[in-house]
Amino acid sequence: MNVLIVDDALFMRNLLRGIFERAGFTVAGEAGDGAEAVEKYRALDPELVMMDIVMPEKNGIEALKEIVAEDPAACVVMCSALGQEKLVMEAVQSGARDFIVKPFKDDVVLETVKRVTGAA
Repeated sequence: MNVLIVDDALFMRNLLRGIFERAGFTVAGEAGDGAEAVEKYRALDPELVMMDIVMPEKNGIEALKEIVAEDPAACVVMCSALGQEKLVMEAVQSGARDFIVKPFKDDVVLETVKRVTGAA
Protein backbone atom coordinates (compact mmCIF):
# COMPACT_ATOMS: atom_id res chain seq x y z
CA MET A 1 0.00 0.00 0.00
CA ASN A 2 1.29 3.46 -0.96
CA VAL A 3 1.26 6.09 1.79
CA LEU A 4 1.69 9.87 1.69
CA ILE A 5 2.97 11.30 4.99
CA VAL A 6 2.16 14.93 5.74
CA ASP A 7 3.61 16.74 8.77
CA ASP A 8 5.54 19.97 9.15
CA ALA A 9 7.98 18.24 11.52
CA LEU A 10 10.63 16.14 9.78
CA PHE A 11 11.02 14.10 12.97
CA MET A 12 7.35 13.06 12.83
CA ARG A 13 7.54 12.22 9.12
CA ASN A 14 10.60 10.06 9.77
CA LEU A 15 8.86 8.35 12.70
CA LEU A 16 5.83 7.47 10.56
CA ARG A 17 8.06 6.43 7.63
CA GLY A 18 9.80 3.94 9.93
CA ILE A 19 6.51 2.51 11.21
CA PHE A 20 5.16 2.04 7.69
CA GLU A 21 8.36 0.68 6.15
CA ARG A 22 8.83 -1.85 8.96
CA ALA A 23 5.26 -3.03 8.30
CA GLY A 24 5.91 -3.48 4.57
CA PHE A 25 4.15 -0.36 3.26
CA THR A 26 5.61 1.88 0.55
CA VAL A 27 6.02 5.54 1.41
CA ALA A 28 5.10 7.20 -1.89
CA GLY A 29 6.06 10.64 -0.67
CA GLU A 30 6.15 13.23 2.09
CA ALA A 31 4.87 16.78 2.41
CA GLY A 32 5.64 19.48 4.97
CA ASP A 33 2.42 21.49 4.72
CA GLY A 34 -1.13 21.29 3.43
CA ALA A 35 -0.49 22.98 0.08
CA GLU A 36 2.32 20.53 -0.69
CA ALA A 37 0.06 17.68 0.48
CA VAL A 38 -2.59 18.54 -2.11
CA GLU A 39 0.05 18.75 -4.87
CA LYS A 40 1.64 15.43 -3.84
CA TYR A 41 -1.79 13.75 -3.57
CA ARG A 42 -2.58 14.74 -7.16
CA ALA A 43 0.84 13.63 -8.41
CA LEU A 44 1.22 10.37 -6.45
CA ASP A 45 -2.38 9.14 -6.02
CA PRO A 46 -1.58 7.38 -2.72
CA GLU A 47 -3.91 4.79 -1.22
CA LEU A 48 -3.54 6.35 2.24
CA VAL A 49 -2.67 9.81 3.56
CA MET A 50 -1.45 10.37 7.12
CA MET A 51 -1.94 14.11 7.70
CA ASP A 52 -1.07 16.36 10.60
CA ILE A 53 -3.80 18.84 11.51
CA VAL A 54 -1.75 21.85 12.60
CA MET A 55 0.70 23.03 9.92
CA PRO A 56 1.85 26.35 8.44
CA GLU A 57 0.59 27.71 5.10
CA LYS A 58 -2.43 25.45 4.67
CA ASN A 59 -3.47 23.35 7.65
CA GLY A 60 -4.43 19.70 7.50
CA ILE A 61 -8.18 20.31 7.58
CA GLU A 62 -8.00 22.73 4.64
CA ALA A 63 -5.89 20.24 2.69
CA LEU A 64 -8.25 17.39 3.65
CA LYS A 65 -11.28 19.32 2.35
CA GLU A 66 -9.49 20.04 -0.93
CA ILE A 67 -8.41 16.41 -1.40
CA VAL A 68 -11.85 14.98 -0.56
CA ALA A 69 -13.55 17.51 -2.87
CA GLU A 70 -11.44 16.16 -5.75
CA ASP A 71 -11.47 12.52 -4.65
CA PRO A 72 -14.38 11.57 -2.36
CA ALA A 73 -12.86 8.08 -1.99
CA ALA A 74 -9.60 9.46 -0.54
CA CYS A 75 -8.47 7.63 2.58
CA VAL A 76 -7.07 10.25 4.94
CA VAL A 77 -6.15 9.65 8.59
CA MET A 78 -5.49 12.77 10.63
CA CYS A 79 -2.74 13.05 13.22
CA SER A 80 -3.22 15.33 16.20
CA ALA A 81 -1.71 16.23 19.52
CA LEU A 82 -3.64 15.76 22.72
CA GLY A 83 -6.06 18.60 23.39
CA GLN A 84 -7.08 19.08 19.75
CA GLU A 85 -10.46 17.34 20.05
CA LYS A 86 -12.37 20.19 18.38
CA LEU A 87 -10.06 20.08 15.37
CA VAL A 88 -10.28 16.28 15.22
CA MET A 89 -14.09 16.47 15.14
CA GLU A 90 -13.94 19.04 12.34
CA ALA A 91 -11.54 16.78 10.42
CA VAL A 92 -13.83 13.76 10.74
CA GLN A 93 -16.83 15.85 9.66
CA SER A 94 -14.76 17.03 6.68
CA GLY A 95 -14.05 13.51 5.44
CA ALA A 96 -11.18 12.07 7.46
CA ARG A 97 -11.58 8.32 7.93
CA ASP A 98 -10.05 8.32 11.41
CA PHE A 99 -7.39 9.96 13.53
CA ILE A 100 -4.43 9.04 15.69
CA VAL A 101 -2.98 10.98 18.58
CA LYS A 102 0.70 11.85 18.96
CA PRO A 103 3.01 10.50 20.19
CA PHE A 104 2.63 7.63 17.73
CA LYS A 105 2.68 4.02 18.80
CA ASP A 106 3.42 1.51 16.03
CA ASP A 107 0.56 -0.84 16.91
CA VAL A 108 -2.02 1.97 17.17
CA VAL A 109 -0.97 3.43 13.80
CA LEU A 110 -1.11 0.05 12.08
CA GLU A 111 -4.43 -0.96 13.70
CA THR A 112 -5.99 2.32 12.59
CA VAL A 113 -4.70 1.87 9.04
CA LYS A 114 -5.98 -1.70 8.94
CA ARG A 115 -9.40 -0.56 10.15
CA VAL A 116 -9.83 2.27 7.64
CA THR A 117 -8.37 0.51 4.59
CA GLY A 118 -9.37 -3.08 5.21
CA ALA A 119 -5.72 -4.04 4.64
CA ALA A 120 -4.52 -7.23 6.23
